[in-house]
Amino acid sequence: MGTLVSPSILSADFAHLAKDIEMLNRSDADWIHADVMDGVFVPNISFGFPVLKYVHELTQKPLDVHLMIVQPEKFIHEVKSIGAKVMNVHYEACPHIHRVIQQIREAGMEPAVTLNPGTPVHILDDIIRDLYMVLVMSVNPGFGGQAFIPHSLEKVAQLKELILRTGSDALIEVDGGVNHETGAALVAAGADVLVAGSVVFGSADSEKTIGELKSLKRT
Repeated sequence: MGTLVSPSILSADFAHLAKDIEMLNRSDADWIHADVMDGVFVPNISFGFPVLKYVHELTQKPLDVHLMIVQPEKFIHEVKSIGAKVMNVHYEACPHIHRVIQQIREAGMEPAVTLNPGTPVHILDDIIRDLYMVLVMSVNPGFGGQAFIPHSLEKVAQLKELILRTGSDALIEVDGGVNHETGAALVAAGADVLVAGSVVFGSADSEKTIGELKSLKRT
């Protein structure tokens, strides 16, 4: 499997969101990443289900929904109703994480769990076989355009080792500060999916940038 790219619409132009979605439809992007923030779990508010319903109606790409919110399990039905492929919840937000994973799968979506920069990989030991994907935050969640945290490379390598050791099929996704340089290093460390926001939507040629990120290969 080649590198998957999931552009984050947090960095899109919301005055011309339909135009940006059309660009993603034309592009080689694999998924569309949607960061839902509540101003409680993270210090920012982004958008909610009315916007995502609109995105789902316009896009031809699967939705990769990342809930940066408290009690994400309360919104499993809503995430399913807007056509999400992946429902991604933070480990730190779910005291009963195993139950939430099962509920997401029972709803017909792929369960994913996100780790904040300060959360160690080994905390996933008991659930890694139950996951479709793990999202490693390579910035502190809440705002786009932050600088990449270098330790994330070591964290991706640790996660890859855990996946191989346990026989898990989980994908590794990374979100935060992804560009051509950090993307290449992340893929080399074992990342499967790159979430790209500013580097895509701030590019003079967004479709070309997505293609370049997809072409990154493990050395």
